[in-house]
Amino acid sequence: MHKAQFLWVDDEIDLLKPYVLFLEEKGYRMECANNGHDAIEKTRQKNFDMIFLDEHMPGLSGLETLNHLHDTAPNVPVVMVTKSEDEGIMECAIGKKIADYLIKPVNPNQVLLTIKKILDKKELVSGAVTVTYRQEFSRLNEEIETCCSAEEWTSLYRKLIYWELELHPAENPMRELLASQKMEANSAFARFIRKNYSRWMRGDGDPPLLSPSLFEKAVFPFLSKGEKLFFILIDNFRLDQWYAVKDLLSDHFNSQEDIYFSILPTVTSYARNSIFSGLMPRKIAMEFPELWVDDNEEENKNQQEESLIRAQLQRKKLSPLFSYQKVNSNKEATELFNRFADLEKHDLHVWVFNFIDMLSHARTDSKMIRELTTDEAAYRTLTRSWFLHSPLYQLLKTIAAKGYRAVFTTDHGSIRVKNGLKVIGDKETNTNLRYKVGKNLGYESRKLFEMLHPEDFGLPTPFMSTRYIFATQNDFFVYPNNYNQHVSLYTQSYQHGGISMEEMMVPFITLNPK
Repeated sequence: MHKAQFLWVDDEIDLLKPYVLFLEEKGYRMECANNGHDAIEKTRQKNFDMIFLDEHMPGLSGLETLNHLHDTAPNVPVVMVTKSEDEGIMECAIGKKIADYLIKPVNPNQVLLTIKKILDKKELVSGAVTVTYRQEFSRLNEEIETCCSAEEWTSLYRKLIYWELELHPAENPMRELLASQKMEANSAFARFIRKNYSRWMRGDGDPPLLSPSLFEKAVFPFLSKGEKLFFILIDNFRLDQWYAVKDLLSDHFNSQEDIYFSILPTVTSYARNSIFSGLMPRKIAMEFPELWVDDNEEENKNQQEESLIRAQLQRKKLSPLFSYQKVNSNKEATELFNRFADLEKHDLHVWVFNFIDMLSHARTDSKMIRELTTDEAAYRTLTRSWFLHSPLYQLLKTIAAKGYRAVFTTDHGSIRVKNGLKVIGDKETNTNLRYKVGKNLGYESRKLFEMLHPEDFGLPTPFMSTRYIFATQNDFFVYPNNYNQHVSLYTQSYQHGGISMEEMMVPFITLNPK
């Protein structure tokens, strides 16, 4: 069995045979390409553990090839091989994040030493991560059992996300143990919400920052000081997805990370309207009946967001010039970027980007998206790829260059569901898989969180007997008719509306320009 597989790119390919034989004797396998174009194509077709790249080649140079390899094989370490010790070339190569470089003539032992230095480092890092997580495992279990405040839960959630990110890149065997631990945490978190949510709605029990108070905390202080502010909301954006893109903004902003709790139901129509109005949904329905649409009505509940923002600003006696933009495509984002100079006259910009929400829904309908998001790590990678190549990234860099501040947040997160729960509802019951609202619901109450008196939870009650139920952990609601078919369709899909750490504890980041 081969230890690892390498690609060597050199136009003098005939001279590489001794290296091929030497490395194969050591248990490695090597393929060769004699130009940059062939190398790029090979990396599209096959995974390599390392690439040796000649700097001086006809056609595409080594540095030009390196640019393309960062797109086709972004995580594969590249070792630059060159005849020149020119400092400028080396600085350029190192600036493009090569793993190492070798000066010709190179002997086989040098190559072997480089391989061991890079690949053994991966194994050592993976081993160190495993040992450290094992040491932390019991402490995390103890925290799961003893967490009794929102602050303690946000701290624990950060730690679990940290270990998820640490263990995934190394294909670490501890990942399954962490996944089980995270399920235990979500079970305990659901119990915590059952116990405390009604108290939070009354203002008791030291409530955390909730959706209706987000503008009060993250927006109004800057407007009161006369600062321009860009409030950017990415629908359905989780904390781990923020960590996936955080480094891309580190050269432009100093980020202040916070977590707030999305209200229930953790869906756009309730949570986002609550953010923009500064009110719980029941108050919106009472004070702005023309802006609220019942669940059983087909009209989109989020057509009135600009009006809700304006009403909240007037209630707070703030009168900034503000603009509101909802962005559903890269074309619309590009148009926003092109109009940036005209928009600068406004004091407050509220931009809503819907890509992540569309991605999570598309996973159910598109086989290709399902293949691209096979696990949480793949979901984060796709998020990062979108962000890196999106007009939003360019907009944020422009905001930083102008010296403006931004708030980067979401209205709720999502969870990967696995377990179908049977529920019975009439034709007026809503279709969401993580929560149901209706007057004739049938269910097993011990398996979910029920609100028999929604008015106590700040929610509208279209009928006297209206109740809300919420799925917890990774459950989702399925009607008994065609049960198996629907379970098969939605298992492993990303859903929101219910109670989980991923859905409720979501990031809001203050981006301060450097």
